[in-house]
Amino acid sequence: MSTLFQQLKAKFEAGGLAKTEFIIQMHERLHSTLFAYARQLDVTDIEKIEISAGKVIMTSRRDGIRIIVDSEDHRTAPIEILNFGEYEPEETQVIRRIAEKMNTMLDIGANIGWYSLVAAKTNPKSIIHSFEPIPTTYSRLIHNFALNSIDSLRCHNYGFSNEPGSFPFYFYPEGSGNASMQNLAGRKDVTIVDCELRTLDSVLDWLPSANTIDFIKCDVEGNELFVLKGGLKLLSKYKPILLCELLRKWSASFGYHPNEAIDLLQSIGYKVYTAASDGKLVQFSRITESTIHTNFFFVHPESRLCDLHLIGISAD
Repeated sequence: MSTLFQQLKAKFEAGGLAKTEFIIQMHERLHSTLFAYARQLDVTDIEKIEISAGKVIMTSRRDGIRIIVDSEDHRTAPIEILNFGEYEPEETQVIRRIAEKMNTMLDIGANIGWYSLVAAKTNPKSIIHSFEPIPTTYSRLIHNFALNSIDSLRCHNYGFSNEPGSFPFYFYPEGSGNASMQNLAGRKDVTIVDCELRTLDSVLDWLPSANTIDFIKCDVEGNELFVLKGGLKLLSKYKPILLCELLRKWSASFGYHPNEAIDLLQSIGYKVYTAASDGKLVQFSRITESTIHTNFFFVHPESRLCDLHLIGISAD
C-alpha cells in the first residue's frame, strides 16, 4: 500500500497537482505532523524523536531510554507514552526504588525491554536477565539493548512455564505484548510460532552462586501461575520481590483464576500489594469482579530488600 507521501508525489509528477498545491498539501497533510509532535513532547515522558532512513528512535525524558519503535506495534511503550504521557508510572516508581539496591533482576516476558532498561538505567551495576521467547520481538530486544550500551543486560530467547519444551505461541505485530500460548485476541490472522520454554527453577543451574535474585517481573499474558509453579525452589531460596500481571480475562483462557497465583505465593510466605498513585505499596487481599488493578507486587518478609522505606510500604 502506497503512503500518502507517495500518492501526493505521484499525483504531482503526473501533472495532477500544481507545484504550489503540492507544496501546500505536503505541508498540511504531512510535514505539519512533525511540529505537532514537537509541541506534544512537553507533556509526555518522551524527550526526543529521531527519524532516519527506515527507522524511528524515541528517547525517554526521565531515564534516557532509547527505543527503536516498531512501525506496526500499536501498544509499544514509547507509543503508549505519546498517547498517555507516561508508561505505568505507579509501577515504575516502585521498580526504580527496588532497582537502586538490587543485585539481580529477572525480566520474564521482557518484550522490547522497557522495564529492563528502566532498572538498568537506575542501577547500571545490577545484573538483569531478560527473557523473551518470540523471535522477532527478541531481535528488537537485542537492538534496543545495544542502542543503550549497558553492559549489565543479558538476553535469553526463551520463556518459562511449569514444564520445559517447545510450545506454540500466538503473535500479531500490532500487539507484540499480547503474544501468548493462547489466542487471547481471538484473531484469525495471528501468526503461530514455536517457542522454547523452561522452568524458572532451571535458572538455579546456571546463575552464579554469588548472585542474589532480588526482583522478578513476570508478564506472560495469562501463563503467570504456571511460571510460578515452575519456580517454587527459586522463589523459596531467594525470596525475590515479584511484579506479576494478573488479568482475569487472560488467566481464564489458561483455566484458572488469578487468585490461585495469589494463594500459591501466600502459601510460601508472600504478601500481595498494589501500587498507589504516589508509588507507595498498598496491601491487597483478593481479586474480584470489581478489581481494576492488573499489576501486583508480592513481597516476602525475608526478602533481602524487604525494607519498608525502600519499597514504599506503609509502616502500619
